[in-house]
This record gives sequence, structure tokens and C-alpha cells, in this order.
Amino acid sequence: MLVFIDESGDAGLKVEEGSSRFFTIALAVFEENDEALDCDQRISLLRKELGWDPKSEFHFKRNSHKVRKAFLRAIAPYNFFYYGIVINKDPGKLWGEGFKDKRSFYKYTCGLVFENAKGKLKESTVVIDESGNLDFKRQLAKYLRKRMNEGERHFVKEVKMQESNRNNLLQLADYVAGVINRSIQNQKKYADEYRRIIAHREIYVQVWPK
Repeated sequence: MLVFIDESGDAGLKVEEGSSRFFTIALAVFEENDEALDCDQRISLLRKELGWDPKSEFHFKRNSHKVRKAFLRAIAPYNFFYYGIVINKDPGKLWGEGFKDKRSFYKYTCGLVFENAKGKLKESTVVIDESGNLDFKRQLAKYLRKRMNEGERHFVKEVKMQESNRNNLLQLADYVAGVINRSIQNQKKYADEYRRIIAHREIYVQVWPK
């Protein structure tokens, strides 16, 4: 079982000073490695169809509407599922010391979405983007292993860090997070259309707090 994590928005709480209103983390889960490989190869083929350089990275926020639709339609037939957590950072919604630190906030949010997905996870290999602070990513890996494993029950077997520009399925997780985040804002163009394309892959998306 393979789990890919990415986020949309930022973990800053100063919304009135430019931080995003919502912070979203998505888990894209493949139960079968062969299915993950097939989806990976389809994403590589899509670059060729678009006339892109083979090393170009799909990134929801930066891509055009045309590319977004093409990417979502390319991945939709493959057998993966996703969970998402959206944190509403409107002033007055969050309180407590843990939310004042971006790293603690990020880890806490990851913990929430993994708890929601617990019933579906078993001996999973989790892949996270290694860009950013490497020490923090190591802390996050340790946190997930500790939180998600109970005695003989191992929901998370291993946590790996890879570069998103070299991993098609981290790029898929970026797209899922971007689609969820955009749909929650709902005033943005094409938000519903994007989410409909992959809606059959959705297990649960939690918005917290209400």
C-alpha cells in the first residue's frame, strides 16, 4: 500500500496579513503497487501528449485550466482513493498553543487526516515531498510512525522522502489537495468541475472547524 501526501495553502495563521484562509492536506492511496505504477506511467505519457519536457512538473496552482482538466481526466480511471482535511483558519476559529507554531500545526493536521484514513491503511509506505526543511520532514516521519502504529498493528510501515519533481504520484497528491482546497473556496472558477472529475475516488474530506 502506497500513500502520497501533499498540501495546498499554507500553515500560517495570519490570514489578515496574507496567509491562506484554508490549509488542506490530501492523502492519495494506492492499495496495489502495480496500479500505482500504471498511473505513474500514464502521467509520464501525458507530458508527451502535451508536448512537455519529460522533466516538467505538474503543479495544480501553476498549471492552466486545459492542463488541469487533462491531468485529472488522465488519472481518474486508476484505482486509487483519497482523503482530505481542510483547516478553516478564519480569525477566532483556532486557539491553543499548538496552532501558533507552523510545524506543530502541520503535524497536527497530518495526524487528523491519517486518523480519518486509519480504517483503510495497513502496512503502508508513506511518501512525502522532501522539499523544505529536511529536519522538520524527519520529525514529521517520526511523528506519523509513532501516532499511527499501535503494538502489533502497523498502519504506517515506512515513511520515505522524495522530490516531488521526480515523483508523478506526489504530483497527483498535489493535484488532489489543490482540487479540494479550490472547491472549499467555491467562488473560484471551475472548482466544482475539477472535483467532479475525481469525485468517485473520494472517501472522505473533512472541513474543520465548521
